[in-house]
Amino acid sequence: MRVPSLAPDAGPISADQLKKLRAAALVTTVSGAAYAILFLISYWLMLGVPKAGSTDAELQEFYSSSDSRVVNLVALYLLPFAGIAFIWFIVSVRMWVSLRVTRPINDLFSNVQLVSGIVFLALLFASAAAISIGAVAGSGTDDARTLEVAREFPLFGGSLFFVFATRMGAMFVFTTTKICSSSGTVPKWFQWVGITVGIVMLLTSSFNRGMIVVFPLWVLTLCILTQLHVRRTYRALMAERHEATDATPEPAP
Repeated sequence: MRVPSLAPDAGPISADQLKKLRAAALVTTVSGAAYAILFLISYWLMLGVPKAGSTDAELQEFYSSSDSRVVNLVALYLLPFAGIAFIWFIVSVRMWVSLRVTRPINDLFSNVQLVSGIVFLALLFASAAAISIGAVAGSGTDDARTLEVAREFPLFGGSLFFVFATRMGAMFVFTTTKICSSSGTVPKWFQWVGITVGIVMLLTSSFNRGMIVVFPLWVLTLCILTQLHVRRTYRALMAERHEATDATPEPAP
């Protein structure tokens, strides 16, 4: 049994193909949502990290308190697992789109998407390591050199994220939006959302912490749209089967 395709360049979808699509969409949704949620929780927990302009007393108080152990938790557990989920998301969204189209995906966009996603993740890890170095090292001492490291490394980590990782994230947004829109798996409005998000991430020079949540929210939106697309395809297949059953003539007595 086959149902007309919902993508502009794909052929009809068989029941077996739909099963593979649903599996790929599920992995994409779960991994993307896991990345976004873990990243947003990590961001919320690390809001209390002292800024570069903090005094020595403020740094000593923070790194001598239980708050620094929260930063350790984020650096050693939450963000690494968020990164692992993002790796699965990169691979699964590529598999989802490849199952959805019949013609080859543009090699240029596909390769840029993969490389930018990997580089974004590497810079995210480096940024998190730099921001948490004081907490991991236990910088609650009177050593001026240790306190200076605790003051400067979070600034370095912020620069890594806002200046470099954000630009790589923008490339991932651009290419993923282009690939998904070409396959017909996202609505027209999401194309413009992706372009807008990508431009903001690419051109912004702000260190505003609110910028951190833009990318994971975009990922969550893509995950939701992926599931909605699969459900529409599944309903279309079920309707096709129902029509075929109703059209089957009853055997003569």
